[in-house]
Parts: sequence; C-alpha cells; structure tokens
Amino acid sequence: MSRHDPRVVVVGAGPVGLTAALVLARAGVTVTVMERQPSLISRSRAATFHPATLDLLARLEVAGDLIAVGTVVDRLQWRSRRGVLAEMDMGLLNGLTRHPFRLHAEQTTLLELLADRLRRHRHARLRLAAPVDVISDHGRELRVRAGGRWEAADYVIAADGAHSTVRTALAVPFTTIPYPTQALRIFTDTPLQELLPGLAPLTYVRDRDVSCSLLRLPDHWRLVFRVPADADSSPSAVSALARQAVGGGELRIVDAHTFRLARGVVPAFRQGRVLFVGDAAHVTTTAGGLNMNAGIQEAAELGDVVAAVLGDGSPEAALDAWAARRRRIILEAVIPRAEARVTGVQDGDRRRLRHAITRLCSIAADPAAARAYLAEASLLDTPYQPNEGRSDAHLAAEAHR
Repeated sequence: MSRHDPRVVVVGAGPVGLTAALVLARAGVTVTVMERQPSLISRSRAATFHPATLDLLARLEVAGDLIAVGTVVDRLQWRSRRGVLAEMDMGLLNGLTRHPFRLHAEQTTLLELLADRLRRHRHARLRLAAPVDVISDHGRELRVRAGGRWEAADYVIAADGAHSTVRTALAVPFTTIPYPTQALRIFTDTPLQELLPGLAPLTYVRDRDVSCSLLRLPDHWRLVFRVPADADSSPSAVSALARQAVGGGELRIVDAHTFRLARGVVPAFRQGRVLFVGDAAHVTTTAGGLNMNAGIQEAAELGDVVAAVLGDGSPEAALDAWAARRRRIILEAVIPRAEARVTGVQDGDRRRLRHAITRLCSIAADPAAARAYLAEASLLDTPYQPNEGRSDAHLAAEAHR
C-alpha cells in the first residue's frame, strides 16, 4: 500500500510528536509536523527523564546534549521530617541500561534539541501556527488541513495532547476520571541541599503531616504536593506548606501553581490510518513522570513500525500489534505504577501511607528487590528494541493476543 514517496503527518510538536517525527525522518519517510501554537510548547514543566527514555534519545543523538544541561539523579531517597527512611542507588540498574540514572531537565530543552535536528533533516518539515481543523479519509491516503493548507499522508500521528483536536474531529471517546486531589507545584531557588544535608536529587517526603516530592534541577528545586481541590493556594499558605516540608527552613518561592489530574485511556491507539500517542492517547497522575516517558517511548516505537510498514513491506498488522502492546503497557504498568507512587498521599489515607513506607524500607534493604523496583519505576521491564528480533509473523501474532 505504500507509495513511492511515503508521507506522514504528525499533529503536535511536543516531545512525543517530535520524537515520532525524527524517528520517521531518519528512516527516510517524509514527515510534516503541524503545531497549532506559533512557537514550541513552553507551558508544560515536565522535567523527569527515565533511563529507558535516555537510551532512546541517545539513538536520536540528543541525549548527550540534554544530560549536559540537566541534573543527574544517582539515587532516590525517602525521608520524613525526622530524617532519611530509605534510599536506593540508581547504579543498581547497571547492565540493564546505558543510562543508569534519571535526569531532571526542562522539557523545553528537549523540544529545542529535537526541533533543531528535525529542521536540519531533508525529510522533515515543522509547521508552527498550523492548527489542524479537518482530516479527510480518501481510501489509500488521508488529507489534513491546517492553516488553510492541505497535506496528503499515508498516516497521521496524533500527538496533540490531552485536549486533542484530532481525537475530537474523529469523535474518539476519551473518558477521564479525576483524581481526588490536585497537584501543587512550588519552585524555589533556595538550595534545599543546604537546609537538609544528604538530600538526594529526587527525594520523597513521606510524613503523617506532610508529603511531597523534591526535585533538584540545575538552577532550582521543585516541590510537588497533592492537595485538596479547595486547598488554600494563597502565597502565605503555599509558603507555610513548603516550610513544613523541609523542616521549617525559610524558602524563597519564585513560582507556584496548581493543576488538576485525571486518569483516562482511549479505547484504541489506532483508528484506521490515525494513530494516537502521548497525552492524546492516555493521561494519569504526573507522579514519577511515567506518562510522558511512556509517550516518548511509544512514539519512538511507532516511528519504527510506521517506517517498516511504508518502506520495508511489513504488514499493517504491525500497527495493530503496536497499538495493542502500548495500550497494555499503559493500563497494566504505567497507570498502576504512577498511582502507587502516591499511595496514601493521593487519597489522604494515613494507614495506607504507613504500609507503603514500610514496604519501601524493606525493598531498599534488599539490593535485588531494589534493582527490580528501580527497573519497574524506570519502565525498563517494558523494553522496546528498535528493529531487533521482531519478525512480521511475530508482529501479526501479537496483534491478535
């Protein structure tokens, strides 16, 4: 079914869309990215990149530049206001990944790196201020209208976020269930490592009175809380909560905001010639950064599968296999693990929180258990090996599992 000049349109220039586009361009597929905004997306403050994601970004030759401007997270720590409860060394992942660490870096930096590579690629175009308003199916191809201009494509990859216009245009149902709390994110340039000696670059404060995540970036720290929907978000209340989390020290807060969280997954990641990835396909709690990392990984895998279908004669069943596999990963791994990160915090259940802390302390004390825990938390147990050992017969069989 492929034409002499295979073409793909990617809708959305976030990290997921740009990853898919760059994989396709490097495979020789002509790809056009359409982004509704006049500039690259800057509103998201996602900052966590897992080892499996860094392995994929290394393949796209951007991991090194991203690591150079980020903060390497070499250990995870859990602590109460009275001291350290448990700690796990990311070095336990040696042998499972080329990047046995997490990275804290601005999502905007990754976007700039991916867009730069894309703009210099002869098979790629990046169209900003190009909102997609029509997708028309013409049998052997799709036609996409954005900004009054039409593009023909063999496939469309919808990577246009939780409020996907592609999903809406195709009337794809997307039911979400709100979580009982909202996230409060606080930014401070106070060096928390000086207030709390021994503080790890990623620390989970788990205390009966206050719980949050502390993330160190090169020029600031982020404190992420789960708070009631009607919580007081005044500057004085935010400041008091931040001080409580770090044992009473004074913090200079440079920004703070709240946002609602929900869980939802589309019924299928494939709708004919349209394929959904990232937030357009699934949302969950931001805990652990799993949703974005899963999106980047599924986009890279999809780029390879689409390129194989268009250029190497792979059957379309490979797309069904990809869609079924990635949806299973979201339902069976990403959502449960993300929710487990905030057990007792998300629902305010102190008994469940105590049980979760006891379990983590037990895992941290056992190197084998800690290695398994870190592998799962990094999605290293849902591996994708680019173009390796996945025959057409195997893909077709997977599609019917």
